[in-house]
Amino acid sequence: MHGASSDRPALARGAGQRLLVVAGHPEVAELLSTTMELAGYRTVTVAAAADGVARLTRERFDLVIVDATLPDVTELGAARPALARRPPVLLLTDYESLGQIVPELGLGERDYVTKPFRVADVLARVQVLLRGTGAGPARGGALSYRDLVLDDTLCEARRGARALGLTPAEYRLLRHLLVNAHRVLSKEQIGRYVWGDHRGDNAIEQLVSRLRRKVDRDAPGLIHTRRGFGYWLGRADVEA
Repeated sequence: MHGASSDRPALARGAGQRLLVVAGHPEVAELLSTTMELAGYRTVTVAAAADGVARLTRERFDLVIVDATLPDVTELGAARPALARRPPVLLLTDYESLGQIVPELGLGERDYVTKPFRVADVLARVQVLLRGTGAGPARGGALSYRDLVLDDTLCEARRGARALGLTPAEYRLLRHLLVNAHRVLSKEQIGRYVWGDHRGDNAIEQLVSRLRRKVDRDAPGLIHTRRGFGYWLGRADVEA
């Protein structure tokens, strides 16, 4: 059961960011473009990955939403070296094909929503990805969860009045956990976000352990382990 919305980082509406929607089914493309426009984004819709690559080489987009079941979807991954800017990508994918398709797509930071998807989930993941790139609406440079505050302007983190003194890797990990509050992140997801590749489990466990000692010292624990799955941030009495 999820907790009250006041315990989660607020998800702001769009502020005119440009989104590229790559979807072959007209109904899906229409649903996504209409929803995103109503939420405050500007959208461009194409029906094939090849057309998406062509638009990405000519124009600037803040984020790409792509149906990962398109037959030519791997062209997006193949185009990565030629792109001057690599926007984050949100995948709409069947659960069964997730493990095969995610490693092949590498525009920028990645996230996914499994099909059939809920519009609310798509909007939430878009906001998380845009917040990670700085393309979302400014909120004073700070992200927060209860008494935990991360200030991107100063690159500082605090728990209440206590400065945490994080290393760059610890800071990136905390940021990733914070913008994904109440969502379990796998070790692979954490490794790719923090270091750009997947490190050994021991390296990630040590990093999480160091961060937990700093964040949860003398305060209720916010960083938790879901054994066999990964780690999540939130209140202990609110399930991930």
